[in-house]
Amino acid sequence: MKLILAVLVLVLLVETQAQWYRFPGQAAGGARDMWRAYQDMRDANYQNSDKYFHARGNYDAAQRGPGGRWAAEVISDAREAVQGFARHGNSDAAADQEANRWGRNGGDPNHYRPKGLPDQY
Repeated sequence: MKLILAVLVLVLLVETQAQWYRFPGQAAGGARDMWRAYQDMRDANYQNSDKYFHARGNYDAAQRGPGGRWAAEVISDAREAVQGFARHGNSDAAADQEANRWGRNGGDPNHYRPKGLPDQY
C-alpha cells in the first residue's frame, strides 16, 4: 500500500513539475524581450510612448511562458521602484504598472500605442 501511494505521489509531482527545466530559458528570453522594448523606447524617443513600450515588453516576455512572465514582473517592479526614488508624484508609476500588467496578462500592447509612432516599433 505504501509503495502504491509513493508511486502515485511521485507521478503527480512529476506531472505538475514536468516543465521546470524550461523556466530559466523562458526567464532569460523574457529579460531579453524587456531589454529590447527598453532599447526601442530609447531609440524611438517618441512623446507619450512609454506605456506602449511597457506593455509590449511585458507582453512579449509573458508569451514565453511562466519564466518570461516572472522575469517581466520582477524587472517591471524593480524598474518602478528605482524610478520611484526620482519621482515626486506616484501617478506615472501607477499608470506604468497598469500598462505592465496589461501586457503581462495578454492585453494587446497597441492599446497604448500613440498615434504617429513609426511602424518599426
